[in-house]
This record gives sequence, C-alpha cells and structure tokens, in this order.
Amino acid sequence: MSDKAPEAKEYDRPAGGWGSVKSLIKSELRDRAGPGALETLRRQNKPGGYMCSSCAWVKPPAPHTFEFCENGAKATLWDLTSARCTPEFFAQHTVTELREWSGYELEMEGRLTHPLRYDPETDKYVEASWDEAFAAIGAKLKALDPKSVTFYASGKAALEPSYLYAIFARAYGHNNLPDSSNMCHETTSVGLKKVIGSPVGTCTLEDLEHCDAIFYLGQNPGTNSPRILRPLQEAVQRGCKIVVFNPLREKGLVEFVDPQHPVQMTVGKPTKMHHQYLQVRPGGDIAALMGVIKRVLERDAEAEAKGRERILDEAFIDQHTTGLDEFLATLKDTSWPELERASGVTRAEMEAAGDVYCNAKKVIGIYGMGLTQHVHGAQGIGMLVNLLLLGGNIGRQGAGCSPIRGHSNVQGQRTVGITEKVKLAPVEKYRELLDLETPEEDGHTTVEFLEALLAGENKGYIGLGGNLAMAVPDHEAVHEAWQRMELTVHVATKLNRTHLIPGKESWLLPCLVRAEEDLRSTGNQWVSIEDSFSHIHGSMGKRSPASEHLLSETAIVAGIAAATVSGNPKLRWREWAEDYALIRDLIARTWPDQFHDMSARMIQPGGFYRGNPAHERIWKTESGKAEFTDPTVLNACGVGDAQGRYHLVTLRSNDQFNTTIYGHSDRLRGLEGDRMIVLMRPEDMVAANLAEGDRVSLITDTGRDAEPTRAVEGLTVVPYNLPKGTLAGYFPELNPLVPLWYHDQLSKTPASKGVPVRIEKTA
Repeated sequence: MSDKAPEAKEYDRPAGGWGSVKSLIKSELRDRAGPGALETLRRQNKPGGYMCSSCAWVKPPAPHTFEFCENGAKATLWDLTSARCTPEFFAQHTVTELREWSGYELEMEGRLTHPLRYDPETDKYVEASWDEAFAAIGAKLKALDPKSVTFYASGKAALEPSYLYAIFARAYGHNNLPDSSNMCHETTSVGLKKVIGSPVGTCTLEDLEHCDAIFYLGQNPGTNSPRILRPLQEAVQRGCKIVVFNPLREKGLVEFVDPQHPVQMTVGKPTKMHHQYLQVRPGGDIAALMGVIKRVLERDAEAEAKGRERILDEAFIDQHTTGLDEFLATLKDTSWPELERASGVTRAEMEAAGDVYCNAKKVIGIYGMGLTQHVHGAQGIGMLVNLLLLGGNIGRQGAGCSPIRGHSNVQGQRTVGITEKVKLAPVEKYRELLDLETPEEDGHTTVEFLEALLAGENKGYIGLGGNLAMAVPDHEAVHEAWQRMELTVHVATKLNRTHLIPGKESWLLPCLVRAEEDLRSTGNQWVSIEDSFSHIHGSMGKRSPASEHLLSETAIVAGIAAATVSGNPKLRWREWAEDYALIRDLIARTWPDQFHDMSARMIQPGGFYRGNPAHERIWKTESGKAEFTDPTVLNACGVGDAQGRYHLVTLRSNDQFNTTIYGHSDRLRGLEGDRMIVLMRPEDMVAANLAEGDRVSLITDTGRDAEPTRAVEGLTVVPYNLPKGTLAGYFPELNPLVPLWYHDQLSKTPASKGVPVRIEKTA
C-alpha cells in the first residue's frame, strides 16, 4: 500500500505521448536495470530478438525502431532490475512478518537468486541446492495421489517448457493443468469455440489494415496492450470508425499520440480514436449489441424494400450459419425499453452504432475481459459473433473476431497441451511418440482446483510462475486452505504473496527471465511463444543472468520430472533440458500440419502462422456451421439489480501487469497514490449520502441466504465518470469480494467485471 493519500484529477493528455516517455524514465530510475537494458529494449519483439514477457500482442515482420510499448518496457525493466532478493534477506525475515508487506514492497526486493526451502520451525525460507530440491519434490510427489496434485501455469512460460509440463503431468498421472486463461479468457476458449469452432481469434495483423469499422468491447488498450494503439491509430487515419462499449472512458480509446512520431509528439495534434463511445453498464454488452442488431435489421429491410444492396450477407448466412431464425424470434420479442434498461445506454446510441455497422463493408470485433468475465460472458461473445455473422464478417480480409490476450504465451500454452480437457490433448500422439498412456478423465479448472482445495482433496500444487493465491476469488477461505496442502512448489523470478502461504512442505525455485541468456551444454537456447494472432515467434535472451544459481523454466520442469517419473526411456528429460530444439522437434511431430520445420520458421520475420480453420470459413462446431446465439439473458451479470446493490468492475492500473504492481500511478485515469479506493458516480454518491474522501467498506451482496460475509474495508471514495449503479476498484485488492461460485457458466472464469456489492460508510 502506498503511504500517499489517493488523489483524483482528470488526465487531460492523450495516451502515449510524453506521459509514456516520462513514465519509462521513472521506471528505469527505480529499477536500475543498467545500460544493457537499452540493448534489450532495442531487440524486443524483433526477428531474432527477445519476445516481450508482457502481453501477447503481435510481433510484426517489419518492426518499428522501438517495437515495445510503455507496459512492455516496464515489464522488461522490472525483470532486469539490479535489486537482488538473496538468502540473507530471508534469514532476516520470517514468512509471517513478510505477509504484512504489500506485493509491491515484496517485488521491489528484486530477483530471487537461490533455490529456497521453507523451514516451518523457524518460519523462514532457507537456501537449498537444486539437487536437494528436485530429489525432495520428486519424493513427495511420488508419495501423493497424482490426482490430488495440481500443475498450474501462469501463461508466461514458453512453448518448450509448457510442452514438457503437459507431458510431465500426464506421465505422473493427472490432467489437472489449469492455467491463467481459466482466470481471464477461458470464456473465449469455450464460448468462441462453441459458436465458430475456434478457441482463439480469427484475425491477423493484416486484417487491421483493411477494416472499415471496429467494434471494441471491454478492453483498455492504453494500460493493458498499448502496442495495439498504433495500428488502431492508422486505421482511424484512413477512415475506419471505432465504436467502443465500456463502462469507463479509457484514455487509449479517446485520444492517442504516437511516441515514435516526431511531428505528432511536438507540433501535431492527438488522434481522436473513437467514433462513438457507449458507456454500457457492467454486463450490458449483450443488450447493447442486440440493439445494434435491431438497427441493422431495420436498415436491411429498408434496403431490400427499395431494391438497394442488402446489408445482410444472405449467401454467407445460408451457406455458413445456423440458428438465425431462433435468435430473430427472441430479438423481435425484446423491446427497446428492455434493451435500454439492461445495457445502460439509449436507443439512439445503439441505433447510431448500428448505422456504423451498416455503412461498413468490413468489420472487426475486438474484446477483452470486460466482455468475458461475467456469469453469462459466453453469451456476450456469442452476441458479438451474431453481429459479425450478419454481414459475413468472419473469414475474409479486413474482418473477424479478435480477443486481446494478456499473458505473453497464454494462448500458446493451450496450443501445446496445457489443458484439463482430455479431448483437447494430443493423447494419440503421446502414445505414438512417447509410449505414454495418459489418464482418461478430465482434470480440473482453476475454480475446480480451489473447490478441491477447500474440500481438503487437493494435496499438492506446482506453480509455473504466477501469483495465483492473490489472483483468485474468496481469499479468506482459499488462503486458509492453501496452507493445509502437503506440498507447494513455486517457479518464480521475484517474491510474491502466494509464496508466503507455504504448504507443509514448500519450495521456491528461481528461474531466468526471457531476456536472459539460457546457456546449456548445447549453447544459448531459443524458446518460442504464440501471439494472439496465432503466430509463433522465436526468442533468445542475451542479458547475463541475475544469479549463477538460476535455471530456466524448461530445466526446472525437466529436473522435477526426472526425479518423479521414471521407467519410460522415451521420456528424455535430461536430454530435453540440454537442447530445446529436441523439444521443438517433438512439438512438430505432435502437430505436423501446424508446426513443421518449427525451429527454422519461428525465427523468420513475423514468425509463422499456425493457421485457424475459422479464418478459412471451416467451422469446427457441432453443427459444422457458425452458430447464432439465442440469448437467455439481456445482461451478463449473474445477480440482478436490487435496492442498495451496485455492480463492481475490477481494474488494473497504468502501473500494473496482472498482480504485479510497478507503482502507484494510474496516470491515464488521473488517479495517484493509495490503491485502496472505490470509484463511484457522483450522482450515486449524493444518493448514498457519501462525499469524496469518505472511508467505506464493500460487502458482497449476492442475495443468497447463508452466504459467508465477504468484505473489503478501508476504501476511500473517489468520484468518477461511471454508469449508474456501477463501482470500480483495483484487482487484486478487491478479489476477496468475488465468490468462488460466481463465474461464467460455460468456462468457470471468475465473473470479476460485475460483482454484486453494497457499500457501507465507516467512521
């Protein structure tokens, strides 16, 4: 927590520009990453270079001089800090004492340097050797029922360790392989696949060069993926219209200055990014999009009556889709007043957005967790796809559906086998290539892992990166149960709060960051990642490691596996740990159509495209066609309105990536200082008899009987431009308010963008 009292002042400058430059200078002064950091940034996201460990945005074949954004540069500088968290630090502090530190304070101690074992007698982490760690972890895993152990992946680990991790889990005896997509975009993996047969977006970077309109829902590019702002700016400058649906007016979708454009940085004007901005209420996208579609159908009927070109692509609809009639019947029975109440926007706003769609030939739908993290998030995705299908806007140039991914390789991890679902794993190839018989029953998602944990059934946990205990819902119950596990193992670069909830036996294993050299017996190793446009890129680090005692994620996974799983000569853990090209050969043999010649193709400019059937209008759905969604709700929140009830949206700040807090400045929202705040509409403040600076508590209000009390105290009220009945505050500080059961119905992704709460003033 910052000692500085919260301040709120509207940020009157654009996203990017000098504000971004100043923020990076501040980050370098804080992290003291050294002169070599500039060389790392120069190579970042370029062919033959280092692929950013922040978000999964595309790495273009013809990069700009600086192919990194503010957030990506912060992540790199944070990784390359000169601060070190050594065994001497842990000798001075007990785990109980460190629990009182904030996540920011813990990570500011710097890079972990040695393998560490938790000593319950002294309540401290103590130095250990790698041999000791691997042997002890392997022995403990052998003593546990494999199905009582969870292997979690944070979404940052490259394809090579991820492929081994998936093999290790199944050779050990379970499919308990949740990853960070379970916490954010699993709704896409399930919901999008249901309607178009693809678990990932259908667009490529080239499509953004040809679209006429972009419908942009529930994502903040200025904070979470700033590199997308340049292609969006270029699209706007050639006449593309961006229609935004978001409860908050995020600066990156309001105006932008390209920091690499000298004229715009000096005498030029900011680019206005949006054509129209609809401030929907939380979960209101379903109804808002239905209103847009009502207008599209009305305009189409007028065109048909007058003999003009139709807006609907009838040939596409007839050949490639199913379910339209059922949806149209529901739409006809839904009135405009119903749509206005559920969406929080007016009929005129929805109709104006519909006109943009009608006047465009090529439309792209871009969305983030504001659409997916709801109880009915999959229906929100389905409604966006409905809109796109009407005009044939999937599977052709300049059109498609494009979810924005967070972690740099979260999409790639699923691609190479990190999945709890047996049907998505390459079980036949495992049998053919590795003589590996895999478990036949599905494993559990992150929510199911937590349910098993609370029931006392999950006994062991290995975390390949991440800060999961802070990212999950229901902190109080989960954290208490976490400590009852027999084994907790964390592969990490820095100390975080999850590491301070040790099981009965706990290990903290420090790993290299992607920007560092990974020297094995065969030389410095390449790794690979998949961006959000399904392109595979090679990455090689050149910085000297933070400590001589660090190992790569690949070597750590192989080391634990070798100590745990034996007897199968085709599981060549030690050989794979010395030459990652052998792992890529396995990946290529497992998916030959997508990954052939992987080691050669991944280092070519732009990487290589592994393909997407929906991009070619091949629909891998149950019906064999793209499917219109017939909604069962108008608002995606799982709990409706009631007197005194608000819906809370959790947010990241401008100085944050997931649970990593770089600082206490949320520059683009005009917020500075303490993160323990709740943003509230001024009119709602008056109605609730609250004033700016009042201290309040938020209490979860699901309307269910016999629910445990979930509360976060000590929050400061800050007035902010929000829809009626909407509150906003920071993730992960407000995660304790999210019930574990409050998740998307299909994917079990926590519904963190519309949490029902009430607000109580404190003395």
